[in-house]
Amino acid sequence: MKTPLPVTVLQYVALGGFLLFLGFPVLWIVSASFKSSAELNSLSANLIPNEWVFTNFTTALERQNLLSSAGNSFLVAVSTMVIAVIVTLPMSYALARLRGKLRAAGTVWILATQVFPQILIIIPLFLVLRTLMLNDTLLGLILVYVTFTLPFTLWMMQGYVAAVPRELEDAGSMDGASRFKVLVHIVFPLLRPGLMATAMFTFVSAWNEFFLALVLLQSPELFTLPITLRAFLGAEGQTQLGPLAAGAVLATIPSLIVFSFLQKKLTGGMLAGAVKG
Repeated sequence: MKTPLPVTVLQYVALGGFLLFLGFPVLWIVSASFKSSAELNSLSANLIPNEWVFTNFTTALERQNLLSSAGNSFLVAVSTMVIAVIVTLPMSYALARLRGKLRAAGTVWILATQVFPQILIIIPLFLVLRTLMLNDTLLGLILVYVTFTLPFTLWMMQGYVAAVPRELEDAGSMDGASRFKVLVHIVFPLLRPGLMATAMFTFVSAWNEFFLALVLLQSPELFTLPITLRAFLGAEGQTQLGPLAAGAVLATIPSLIVFSFLQKKLTGGMLAGAVKG
C-alpha cells in the first residue's frame, strides 16, 4: 500500500528534526574549535566563525600531551573490547541455550549488577585493586572496564544467540559435526552482526568513560583522553574553550574510525546472512 504524501512529508520532517537535534552539538563543538577566545566569550551564537583560528588544535596537542593520552585510551578501549567479546561469546551461548537454575542465576546476576551505581562500589573496588597491586595501572583499568561492561554485553549477545534457530544446530549434529564444530562453523558466523554491535558498544563505553579512570589513575603519563581534556579547565574555573573544543574534536576521530570499520563489518555480516539459502 502506497504511503500518502502528507504522511511521507511528516516522516521526513520528523527525521530531519531528529538528525538536527543529534547533530547540532557536533556542529557547535566543531565550530567552537575554530573560533578565537574573544568570539567564544562573546554573546554571538553563530555556527560559522567570524575568524578562523587553527591554533586551538596546536595548543591542544602541545600543552596537554593529548597524543599520549589518546594512545592510552586506544589501548584501554581496544583491550576492553577484545576481552569482553571473547568472554561474552561462550557465556552468551550458555545463557541463551541452558535451562534451569544456572540460567536463572545468570539472569539475576546481570540485573543485579545494573542496579548499583558506580559511586557506591568505587571505594571497595579501589581497595581490591590496591591489594592486587593493580591500582594506577592501565591493566587494572582494563579489568574494571571489562567487569562493568560485561553484564550489558552479555545481555545483548544472548539475544542474538537466542535468535539463531536451534534447527540449524540439530542439522549440523545430524550431519556428524561435533558440538564444537557446530558452534564454530554454524552458530558463531551467524552471530557476526551481534559481535560487531557488542564490540562497538564496548569500545565507545571504554573510550568515553571518565569517572572510574579519574579515581583509579593518579600518574599523568597514564591518563586517558577524558581526564586529559579536564586539564583545559584553568584556574578559578576559567575554561580554555577553544583548545577544549579542539581537543574534543580530535578525541572523536579514533572513535569514528573504529565505528566506521566495525559498521562495515556489521553490514557485511548482515548481508552475508541474508543471501545464504
